[in-house]
Parts: sequence; structure tokens; C-alpha cells
Amino acid sequence: MITLGIILLIVGLLIHSSILLTIGIILAVLGAILALLGAAGRAVFGRRHYW
Repeated sequence: MITLGIILLIVGLLIHSSILLTIGIILAVLGAILALLGAAGRAVFGRRHYW
């Protein structure tokens, strides 16, 4: 999810698309939060590990 967010950020910047930029930011931040929660040992959405 983090990788997809970064790719959408780059594409959004290259083609000057604000919707892709916004979706990219949301996906990157959400992916980072879920990865941190999973690394802390907390179950995320009923799963022990998130990747």
C-alpha cells in the first residue's frame, strides 16, 4: 500500500493531477500507519501481521 501510494504521488506530480496526488498521499499515510501498528504487535483488522 505504501508503494502504491508513492507511485501515485509521483505520477500525480508528473502529470499535475490533483486527484492522483491526493489518493497517493492517503494511501502512503494509511499504509505507514498500518505497518507501524502491525510492527508494534497489535492486530490490525483481525490480522497479526500486515504487509
